[in-house]
Amino acid sequence: MSKTYSKTRILVECALMIALGTVLANIKIYELANGGSVTLFSMVPFILVSFRHGAKWGLFTGFVNSLLQMLLGFYAPPAPGLLPLFGMIMLDYVLAFSLLGLACVFAKPFKNRLLGVAVGSAVVCLIRFLCSFLSGVLIWGNLSDGLPTWTYSLGYNASYMLPETVLTVVAVVLLHKAAPKLFQQQ
Repeated sequence: MSKTYSKTRILVECALMIALGTVLANIKIYELANGGSVTLFSMVPFILVSFRHGAKWGLFTGFVNSLLQMLLGFYAPPAPGLLPLFGMIMLDYVLAFSLLGLACVFAKPFKNRLLGVAVGSAVVCLIRFLCSFLSGVLIWGNLSDGLPTWTYSLGYNASYMLPETVLTVVAVVLLHKAAPKLFQQQ
């Protein structure tokens, strides 16, 4: 297989995963008032790209997805300044979605491939949660209803990211058990 064909094939696959992730992100099990929702496996396509094509392609696909998610559902805090707006874009979109592409890196130390897939998926979901948590503390703190901002952010973001993480890890593990070749490096 030629190098051009291989890159073209990877780009097409990444584009299809972005499309699939976008469709799945719009199938919401529940949605919170100030942003955040539990979706039907919307992070799985980006984790899969990471395992199939490595961190470089996973980060690229996650980054493109972050821009698309921002275009489709940008939600800014009341009266944001330029710095809070930049922080929100970086934490709630760019970093949160791009870093899903690192799942393969966190899976690498595990000899048991299924365990590595599960741990890698869980870790990138945790990183996405941490991005949302930091954004809640640094940017969305004015919505805390009298609670300490870190308590509010922890509770608010855990209320959707914990179920989202469980669904994602279960889906990835079941997918790996059903079709382990999908997770082989291409």
